[in-house]
Amino acid sequence: VVTSAAEKFFSGGADVRVFAAGTARSRFMMAVLAHEAFRKMENSPLIFIAAIAGHCLGGGLELALACDLRFAAEGSYQIGLPEVNLGLFPGSGGTQRLPRLIGKSKALDLIANATTLKPAEAKEIGIIDQLFPDAASCRAGAIEYAAKLASGPSVAIGHAKLAIVQGLGGPLDLGLAMEREAIGRVFVSEDADEGIAAFREKRKAEFKGR
Repeated sequence: VVTSAAEKFFSGGADVRVFAAGTARSRFMMAVLAHEAFRKMENSPLIFIAAIAGHCLGGGLELALACDLRFAAEGSYQIGLPEVNLGLFPGSGGTQRLPRLIGKSKALDLIANATTLKPAEAKEIGIIDQLFPDAASCRAGAIEYAAKLASGPSVAIGHAKLAIVQGLGGPLDLGLAMEREAIGRVFVSEDADEGIAAFREKRKAEFKGR
């Protein structure tokens, strides 16, 4: 679960003061490092859940977009990619992940106009997956969801995530090839043996993540 200890912010992204004090090269390297970190999240079999209960802007939203799921608390805080107000654009994956999530035209509209959304609005267009009444219930809901996944067939869940993420951007045949490779690995897992045995024996499966 990716969350924040700050009361009013999930993340505001890069510190503009650091940008101002740096060079074009140092700013570029910040984007490169963010790209690498976020891709490691996406290429991990772990499921990342963003629990958002405060302002989620710029690189903060790009971090949330790199997560697999986004939970949010209701409130009046802002969610968006306002970088064009600084003469920039979201360069840590925002131009690629947002349109994959909500479509090209909606993403371009939000980015080009530096539009910020309330949590309910972000859920309505598909940025947020689940909305909770407050910060405490949002974080508790994310932890409960994560705990449920962790106690389940994590080998199958992890391979399903990777098949989805890695196959989404390519042609269908490539995605199906990735799926075949992944299901082949899952078929030889102890969890698969346990799940099938539990079904036949009419008992609850005890998955071990291997």
